[in-house]
Amino acid sequence: MGEKSGPDRRGSARSKSEPDRRGSAGGGKNPESHRGAFGEFGGETGGFIERNFREKIILVGVTLGGGDEEHTDELLDELELLVDTAGADVVGRITQNRASPDPSTYIGKGKVDELKALALATDCDTVVFDDELSPAQQVNLEKRLKRTAIDRTGVILDIFAQNASSQEGKAQVELAQLRYNLPRLRGKRDFSQQAGGIGTRGPGETQLEVDRRRMVRRIHKLERDLKDIGRHRHNQRKSQRQSPFRKVSIVGYTNAGKSTLLNRLTDAGVLTEDRLFATLDATTRRLQLPGGEQILLTDTVGFVQKLPHQLVESFRSTLDVAAEADLLVHVVDGAGPEPLVHMETVRDVLAEVGAGEVPELLAFNKLDVDREAKRLADRHPGSVAFSAKTGEGMEELLLTIGDRIRAMSEIVELAVPWDRGDVIASIHREGEVLVETTTEEGMRLRARLDVAAISRLTEWVVPSEG
Repeated sequence: MGEKSGPDRRGSARSKSEPDRRGSAGGGKNPESHRGAFGEFGGETGGFIERNFREKIILVGVTLGGGDEEHTDELLDELELLVDTAGADVVGRITQNRASPDPSTYIGKGKVDELKALALATDCDTVVFDDELSPAQQVNLEKRLKRTAIDRTGVILDIFAQNASSQEGKAQVELAQLRYNLPRLRGKRDFSQQAGGIGTRGPGETQLEVDRRRMVRRIHKLERDLKDIGRHRHNQRKSQRQSPFRKVSIVGYTNAGKSTLLNRLTDAGVLTEDRLFATLDATTRRLQLPGGEQILLTDTVGFVQKLPHQLVESFRSTLDVAAEADLLVHVVDGAGPEPLVHMETVRDVLAEVGAGEVPELLAFNKLDVDREAKRLADRHPGSVAFSAKTGEGMEELLLTIGDRIRAMSEIVELAVPWDRGDVIASIHREGEVLVETTTEEGMRLRARLDVAAISRLTEWVVPSEG
């Protein structure tokens, strides 16, 4: 698989030997030159992965405060998948145990020297840290390594930038990138455009200040644009709230099979690929359940461990669909490496966007790949196991969704006089009218309503016999 460098009492380094498809960037006149976004052969990307070619990447993971080294390795495995999705190749990784991060470089001087040696040995272009780097740490690392240093947040933002397709999605990603880059701007500029001569003496204006002002203006414009889009979305949801259909959102870890499930149930035609964050834009379709109930089913963006705060903030208007749902179908990859960890990650993000109290139905996917999905469902009462790919277990999933939806409402009889057409309209708007008959006094309706609607209409509810 690779070669181990000399052991480090705080961690280890290893490289993946592979032929260099681009020639030796390090074999010229300068052994530290390379073709990454930070080097003399690369373009300026603002700290994100260069996609003119397949960059060579080294991953860095740190286990802090006596944490679990195995979990650090699992996070690096996921980070390697993220890097591959972004369009680069991992050629090595370094791990370390520390009591706390080094304020200057996160990993300390000795480990930086080891990282630089591995970077030269593998001719890597960029180093990617699994933990978020402060702007100062990023600058210090780039100066000492002569290579781009980014973190998991930078990689995820890069992937989102590639996959965003709608106007709203593109604006949300750009806003998140700008918020991430603004405090890091100082390290990217070390020159000024100060005026001189009679009548122009004074501090002048540095290029840094020009760029910062331009960036802040762009942030404010994007925030205004997203507010306008948010108002339009709010009006759409207000119309949906007046609909008699319950709202169900599909949530889950990235690549768990959410879009495949939506396509299986509704022929929505959503892009499905076996890669992380293939879907960013929410898609809603109407679905009739086996019991006759109709629901609005929405696919949402996937979550991941250490999801950047900038993205959660920027995508809040999109994620609001989960907070406003009547039921969350939490899709879990039953064949994945850490299903329980992924479940907690999703629940943490849902709590952050105000959806932590929405009822949840656990649905363990990929029953066709591993029967562990069935065992997980057995250990979580009320959950189901299914395969979005083959359709196995789909009937049970739909029946369970129907049971959960019906449990949220009651069937009641209402008697409404002829002169209260507004009440009749309200019953049709807020619930599902099952039977409607006329009497001399008015309309007699049998309807399925939720508890709040029954409370508002209690004056016209006919007491049940017995």
